[in-house]
Amino acid sequence: MSTAKVAITIDQNLLNRLDYLVKTNIFTNRSKAIQEAVADKLASMDRSRLARECAKLDTGFEQERAEKGMQFELESWPEY
Repeated sequence: MSTAKVAITIDQNLLNRLDYLVKTNIFTNRSKAIQEAVADKLASMDRSRLARECAKLDTGFEQERAEKGMQFELESWPEY
């Protein structure tokens, strides 16, 4: 994966906490820590978006579709 160098401005307190994590070998360096934090935040935002989109679904309609699909599957299963 390619990477790009960026410059950021960060609160001194956050930087101190970040440096502590690097010093205690939680992260190998600042860049790795920030990369992981950004990746985690983006993943969290993606999950939130999925939850918001799912909340828009009509649960009654989705239940009806699921039951109709299940009925079709049940009819195609062999009897034992």
